Amino acid sequence: MRSFSLLALCCFSPVLLAADLPGSPDLPIVPRLADAQIVDYRPAATLERIYPMGSIRKISGQLRFDGQVGARGQTTSVTYELPPEHSANEAFTVAREALQKQDAELLFWCQARDCGESSLWANEVFGNAKLYGADEQQAYLLLRLAAPRDNTLVALYSITRGNRKAYLHVEQFEAATPLGELLPTSATLLRQLKDTGELKLPKLSVDPDDTWLRLLSRGLNLDTTLRVTVSGAKAEAWRQALITQGVRAARMETGNVEGAGLRIDLLR
Repeated sequence: MRSFSLLALCCFSPVLLAADLPGSPDLPIVPRLADAQIVDYRPAATLERIYPMGSIRKISGQLRFDGQVGARGQTTSVTYELPPEHSANEAFTVAREALQKQDAELLFWCQARDCGESSLWANEVFGNAKLYGADEQQAYLLLRLAAPRDNTLVALYSITRGNRKAYLHVEQFEAATPLGELLPTSATLLRQLKDTGELKLPKLSVDPDDTWLRLLSRGLNLDTTLRVTVSGAKAEAWRQALITQGVRAARMETGNVEGAGLRIDLLR
Protein backbone atom coordinates (compact mmCIF):
# COMPACT_ATOMS: atom_id res chain seq x y z
CA MET A 1 0.00 0.00 0.00
CA ARG A 2 2.86 2.34 0.91
CA SER A 3 4.53 1.71 -2.48
CA PHE A 4 1.29 2.56 -4.25
CA SER A 5 1.04 5.85 -2.36
CA LEU A 6 4.58 6.81 -3.33
CA LEU A 7 3.83 5.95 -6.96
CA ALA A 8 0.70 8.07 -6.87
CA LEU A 9 2.62 11.04 -5.47
CA CYS A 10 5.20 10.73 -8.23
CA CYS A 11 2.61 10.50 -10.97
CA PHE A 12 0.68 13.52 -9.77
CA SER A 13 3.61 15.75 -8.84
CA PRO A 14 3.28 19.45 -9.77
CA VAL A 15 6.07 19.06 -12.34
CA LEU A 16 4.26 16.34 -14.22
CA LEU A 17 0.98 18.22 -14.03
CA ALA A 18 2.50 21.41 -15.48
CA ALA A 19 0.71 22.48 -18.65
CA ASP A 20 0.28 25.46 -20.94
CA LEU A 21 -2.20 28.16 -20.09
CA PRO A 22 -5.55 27.22 -21.65
CA GLY A 23 -5.93 28.59 -25.18
CA SER A 24 -2.27 29.62 -25.46
CA PRO A 25 -0.77 28.53 -28.81
CA ASP A 26 2.81 28.84 -29.98
CA LEU A 27 3.76 31.49 -32.51
CA PRO A 28 4.31 29.53 -35.77
CA ILE A 29 7.54 31.33 -36.66
CA VAL A 30 9.40 30.29 -33.47
CA PRO A 31 9.90 26.64 -32.43
CA ARG A 32 9.33 25.58 -28.84
CA LEU A 33 12.05 23.76 -26.90
CA ALA A 34 11.04 20.33 -25.62
CA ASP A 35 9.12 20.43 -22.33
CA ALA A 36 8.91 24.24 -22.23
CA GLN A 37 5.59 25.48 -20.80
CA ILE A 38 3.62 28.59 -21.75
CA VAL A 39 3.15 30.58 -18.55
CA ASP A 40 1.92 33.84 -20.09
CA TYR A 41 0.02 34.41 -23.33
CA ARG A 42 -1.44 37.64 -24.68
CA PRO A 43 -3.55 37.27 -27.83
CA ALA A 44 -3.45 39.73 -30.71
CA ALA A 45 -4.38 43.24 -29.60
CA THR A 46 -3.95 46.58 -31.32
CA LEU A 47 -1.42 48.62 -29.37
CA GLU A 48 1.07 51.45 -29.72
CA ARG A 49 4.44 49.75 -29.20
CA ILE A 50 7.95 51.06 -28.75
CA TYR A 51 10.88 48.64 -29.05
CA PRO A 52 14.22 49.91 -27.72
CA MET A 53 17.34 49.73 -29.87
CA GLY A 54 19.79 50.55 -27.12
CA SER A 55 20.59 49.95 -23.47
CA ILE A 56 17.67 51.10 -21.32
CA ARG A 57 17.78 53.20 -18.18
CA LYS A 58 15.48 55.46 -16.21
CA ILE A 59 16.30 59.14 -15.71
CA SER A 60 13.98 61.41 -13.71
CA GLY A 61 11.24 58.81 -13.98
CA GLN A 62 11.48 58.57 -17.77
CA LEU A 63 12.64 55.52 -19.73
CA ARG A 64 15.67 56.36 -21.89
CA PHE A 65 17.45 54.51 -24.70
CA ASP A 66 19.60 55.52 -27.67
CA GLY A 67 17.27 54.34 -30.44
CA GLN A 68 13.84 52.84 -30.95
CA VAL A 69 11.25 51.51 -33.37
CA GLY A 70 7.75 52.74 -32.66
CA ALA A 71 4.44 52.09 -34.43
CA ARG A 72 0.84 51.05 -33.91
CA GLY A 73 -0.26 47.54 -34.77
CA GLN A 74 -1.26 44.09 -33.57
CA THR A 75 0.85 42.55 -30.82
CA THR A 76 0.84 38.90 -29.75
CA SER A 77 3.18 37.50 -27.10
CA VAL A 78 4.08 34.15 -25.55
CA THR A 79 6.26 33.56 -22.48
CA TYR A 80 7.80 30.13 -21.89
CA GLU A 81 9.18 28.73 -18.66
CA LEU A 82 12.03 26.43 -19.61
CA PRO A 83 12.74 23.02 -18.10
CA PRO A 84 15.91 22.71 -15.97
CA GLU A 85 17.81 20.93 -18.76
CA HIS A 86 17.50 23.95 -21.09
CA SER A 87 19.09 27.33 -20.37
CA ALA A 88 17.68 30.71 -21.28
CA ASN A 89 20.63 31.26 -23.61
CA GLU A 90 19.92 27.97 -25.40
CA ALA A 91 16.25 28.86 -25.95
CA PHE A 92 17.24 32.34 -27.16
CA THR A 93 19.75 30.90 -29.64
CA VAL A 94 17.30 28.33 -31.03
CA ALA A 95 14.68 31.04 -31.58
CA ARG A 96 17.19 33.42 -33.18
CA GLU A 97 18.57 30.79 -35.54
CA ALA A 98 15.06 29.73 -36.58
CA LEU A 99 14.18 33.32 -37.46
CA GLN A 100 17.45 33.87 -39.32
CA LYS A 101 16.76 30.77 -41.41
CA GLN A 102 13.61 32.61 -42.50
CA ASP A 103 15.87 35.55 -43.57
CA ALA A 104 14.76 37.78 -40.72
CA GLU A 105 16.99 40.84 -40.34
CA LEU A 106 18.62 41.56 -36.97
CA LEU A 107 18.08 45.16 -35.89
CA PHE A 108 19.29 45.25 -32.29
CA TRP A 109 20.94 42.58 -30.13
CA CYS A 110 22.25 43.01 -26.62
CA GLN A 111 23.28 40.66 -23.84
CA ALA A 112 23.84 40.86 -20.09
CA ARG A 113 24.51 44.32 -18.64
CA ASP A 114 24.80 45.83 -22.13
CA CYS A 115 20.98 45.69 -22.21
CA GLY A 116 20.53 47.83 -19.08
CA GLU A 117 18.32 46.87 -16.13
CA SER A 118 16.28 43.69 -16.34
CA SER A 119 13.58 45.24 -14.15
CA LEU A 120 12.96 47.89 -16.82
CA TRP A 121 12.70 45.31 -19.62
CA ALA A 122 10.29 43.23 -17.55
CA ASN A 123 8.03 45.94 -16.20
CA GLU A 124 8.33 48.88 -18.59
CA VAL A 125 8.90 47.27 -22.00
CA PHE A 126 7.06 43.94 -21.77
CA GLY A 127 4.79 44.49 -18.76
CA ASN A 128 5.54 41.01 -17.41
CA ALA A 129 7.03 40.66 -13.92
CA LYS A 130 8.00 37.03 -14.62
CA LEU A 131 10.80 38.40 -16.81
CA TYR A 132 12.62 40.18 -13.99
CA GLY A 133 15.94 38.55 -13.19
CA ALA A 134 19.68 39.09 -12.99
CA ASP A 135 21.00 41.77 -15.35
CA GLU A 136 23.93 39.57 -16.38
CA GLN A 137 21.56 36.70 -17.29
CA GLN A 138 19.47 38.49 -19.93
CA ALA A 139 19.45 38.84 -23.71
CA TYR A 140 17.25 40.88 -26.07
CA LEU A 141 16.90 40.78 -29.83
CA LEU A 142 14.70 42.77 -32.22
CA LEU A 143 14.25 41.36 -35.74
CA ARG A 144 12.35 42.31 -38.88
CA LEU A 145 10.84 39.54 -40.96
CA ALA A 146 11.72 39.24 -44.64
CA ALA A 147 9.45 40.53 -47.40
CA PRO A 148 6.55 40.24 -47.95
CA ARG A 149 6.17 40.26 -44.15
CA ASP A 150 8.62 43.10 -43.62
CA ASN A 151 6.12 45.14 -41.61
CA THR A 152 6.34 42.49 -38.88
CA LEU A 153 8.81 42.70 -36.00
CA VAL A 154 9.73 39.95 -33.56
CA ALA A 155 11.22 40.67 -30.14
CA LEU A 156 13.00 37.95 -28.14
CA TYR A 157 13.89 38.36 -24.48
CA SER A 158 15.45 35.64 -22.33
CA ILE A 159 16.18 35.78 -18.61
CA THR A 160 17.26 33.58 -15.71
CA ARG A 161 15.74 34.60 -12.38
CA GLY A 162 17.38 34.42 -8.98
CA ASN A 163 15.58 31.13 -8.28
CA ARG A 164 17.31 29.73 -11.41
CA LYS A 165 14.07 29.50 -13.37
CA ALA A 166 14.66 30.45 -17.01
CA TYR A 167 12.19 32.13 -19.36
CA LEU A 168 11.95 33.04 -23.03
CA HIS A 169 9.55 35.78 -24.11
CA VAL A 170 8.53 36.01 -27.78
CA GLU A 171 6.56 38.99 -29.06
CA GLN A 172 5.27 39.42 -32.61
CA PHE A 173 4.23 42.88 -33.79
CA GLU A 174 2.45 43.51 -37.09
CA ALA A 175 2.53 47.21 -37.91
CA ALA A 176 -0.63 48.83 -39.24
CA THR A 177 1.37 51.05 -41.61
CA PRO A 178 4.66 50.45 -43.50
CA LEU A 179 7.71 50.55 -41.23
CA GLY A 180 9.96 52.05 -43.90
CA GLU A 181 13.73 51.75 -43.69
CA LEU A 182 15.10 50.30 -40.45
CA LEU A 183 18.84 49.99 -39.93
CA PRO A 184 20.71 47.77 -37.46
CA THR A 185 23.18 49.19 -34.98
CA SER A 186 26.91 48.79 -35.59
CA ALA A 187 27.27 46.84 -32.33
CA THR A 188 24.56 44.42 -33.49
CA LEU A 189 26.37 43.80 -36.78
CA LEU A 190 29.56 43.03 -34.84
CA ARG A 191 27.76 40.73 -32.39
CA GLN A 192 26.14 38.86 -35.27
CA LEU A 193 29.47 38.49 -37.08
CA LYS A 194 31.27 37.21 -33.98
CA ASP A 195 28.48 34.85 -32.94
CA THR A 196 27.46 33.39 -36.31
CA GLY A 197 30.67 33.97 -38.28
CA GLU A 198 28.93 35.79 -41.12
CA LEU A 199 26.95 38.81 -42.21
CA LYS A 200 24.59 38.29 -45.14
CA LEU A 201 23.46 41.63 -46.58
CA PRO A 202 21.43 40.79 -49.71
CA LYS A 203 20.15 44.36 -50.12
CA LEU A 204 23.70 45.67 -50.67
CA SER A 205 24.03 44.53 -54.27
CA VAL A 206 25.10 47.89 -55.71
CA ASP A 207 28.00 50.29 -55.19
CA PRO A 208 28.91 51.23 -51.61
CA ASP A 209 26.29 53.21 -49.75
CA ASP A 210 27.44 55.92 -47.32
CA THR A 211 25.03 54.95 -44.55
CA TRP A 212 25.94 51.26 -44.64
CA LEU A 213 29.63 52.09 -44.94
CA ARG A 214 29.43 53.99 -41.64
CA LEU A 215 27.54 51.15 -39.94
CA LEU A 216 29.92 48.45 -41.17
CA SER A 217 33.15 50.37 -40.56
CA ARG A 218 32.09 51.31 -37.03
CA GLY A 219 31.10 47.72 -36.33
CA LEU A 220 34.38 46.29 -37.63
CA ASN A 221 36.40 48.87 -35.72
CA LEU A 222 34.70 47.99 -32.43
CA ASP A 223 37.00 44.95 -32.44
CA THR A 224 40.17 45.63 -34.40
CA THR A 225 41.49 42.09 -33.84
CA LEU A 226 38.99 40.56 -36.28
CA ARG A 227 39.89 39.65 -39.86
CA VAL A 228 37.20 39.08 -42.51
CA THR A 229 36.56 38.24 -46.14
CA VAL A 230 34.28 40.44 -48.23
CA SER A 231 32.33 38.67 -50.99
CA GLY A 232 29.77 39.66 -53.60
CA ALA A 233 29.53 41.21 -57.05
CA LYS A 234 30.79 44.55 -55.69
CA ALA A 235 33.07 43.07 -53.03
CA GLU A 236 36.27 44.87 -54.01
CA ALA A 237 34.47 48.22 -54.22
CA TRP A 238 33.10 47.70 -50.71
CA ARG A 239 36.50 46.61 -49.40
CA GLN A 240 38.20 49.70 -50.78
CA ALA A 241 35.43 51.93 -49.45
CA LEU A 242 35.75 50.38 -45.98
CA ILE A 243 39.47 51.08 -46.08
CA THR A 244 38.74 54.76 -46.75
CA GLN A 245 36.43 54.65 -43.70
CA GLY A 246 39.31 53.57 -41.47
CA VAL A 247 39.20 49.76 -41.51
CA ARG A 248 42.78 48.51 -41.93
CA ALA A 249 43.37 46.83 -45.31
CA ALA A 250 45.28 43.97 -43.65
CA ARG A 251 42.08 42.93 -41.84
CA MET A 252 40.09 42.34 -45.05
CA GLU A 253 40.42 39.97 -47.98
CA THR A 254 38.25 39.70 -51.07
CA GLY A 255 36.31 36.45 -50.84
CA ASN A 256 34.58 34.25 -53.38
CA VAL A 257 31.45 33.19 -51.51
CA GLU A 258 28.51 33.34 -53.90
CA GLY A 259 25.18 34.86 -53.00
CA ALA A 260 23.02 37.93 -53.42
CA GLY A 261 24.33 41.28 -52.30
CA LEU A 262 27.27 41.66 -49.93
CA ARG A 263 28.60 39.02 -47.56
CA ILE A 264 31.21 39.39 -44.81
CA ASP A 265 32.69 36.24 -43.25
CA LEU A 266 34.87 35.99 -40.18
CA LEU A 267 38.34 34.56 -40.72
CA ARG A 268 38.93 32.32 -37.70
